[in-house]
Amino acid sequence: MSRARVHIRDVARAAGVSVGTVSNVLNGRTSVKPELAARVRAAMRDLDYVPNSHARQLSSGASRTLGLLVLSNYDSFFNTLAEASEDAAEKAGYSVLLGASSQRAARETRYLDLFEEQRVGGIMLAPIDGVTPRMRAIRANGTPIVLLGVPDAGDDFSVVQSDAEHGGYIAVRHLLDQGRRDILVAGGPIHQVRGRVDGAARAVAESPGARMEYLSTITLTIDEGRRVGARVLSTPPDRRPDAIFAANDLLAIGLMHEITTAGGIRVPEELSLIGHDDIEFAATAQVPLTTVRQPVERMAEAAVELTVAEIAAGPEREQVRRVYSPELIVRHTSLPTSLAAHR
Repeated sequence: MSRARVHIRDVARAAGVSVGTVSNVLNGRTSVKPELAARVRAAMRDLDYVPNSHARQLSSGASRTLGLLVLSNYDSFFNTLAEASEDAAEKAGYSVLLGASSQRAARETRYLDLFEEQRVGGIMLAPIDGVTPRMRAIRANGTPIVLLGVPDAGDDFSVVQSDAEHGGYIAVRHLLDQGRRDILVAGGPIHQVRGRVDGAARAVAESPGARMEYLSTITLTIDEGRRVGARVLSTPPDRRPDAIFAANDLLAIGLMHEITTAGGIRVPEELSLIGHDDIEFAATAQVPLTTVRQPVERMAEAAVELTVAEIAAGPEREQVRRVYSPELIVRHTSLPTSLAAHR
């Protein structure tokens, strides 16, 4: 029976050090303390560790692979982001190693370990909950990381993001302009949608007589949208919102399905609805969905551009923040009642 292959993370675990430290020892970097280097070499001998030939090839610094870690494989927004990133990377002479954290911190860490083990040239990352010590350690070891959609990363990382607050503002401003006054904003976790919620709150604050309720969700999925819809249906009709801004389109589609099929609420005659992201299915939903479109292709191109530039310039490169403005795409779910009747 053949022996199971030993991975770099096994060596790191046996030596009691990080994967980055093992990588530095393998690559002959002098920044590792002698006692740590000795522990790593002893662990490699004990485990009969043989460095991967592909990793040895990449250790020269000539890696032509970028890592991309997104939040979900099932969200059309991230699927589009991944495809656009691959196209942009290919034009720059790189390939992309793709992973999805599925909103699990342990999985996010495992993919970061994998990217470092594979010696990717740089990483593009949509983190679950902002910057972590693991991300800082990887960057300190010389691998560039460009963050996607993180408004509060400080000056340590380059960031590519859509203006989330503006997106929330234009969505709810549109609902208010249609005469809606009782707005429900749904989505979460809050740290991932805070900008959209803050923008929505700003629009409501500018509108006398309007009110807003925020409902946090565990994730941004169709199933969570159905749960939000069920909560709306359980509310007495005279206390229900007359408009809902869902923090992404999957949430909005699940919500719309629940309130229209299970509750018989007419959209938009009785309740207006707006999503966010303009995913592929938004235009073909049972009632075509008004949404906020992010310039996802431009964001992907910028992420690749910044990552490749940092690879070329090294760690001394000044960090850059690129912020792109979303746009409102008006469809049937938020039409005024008079127009909706003739759609």
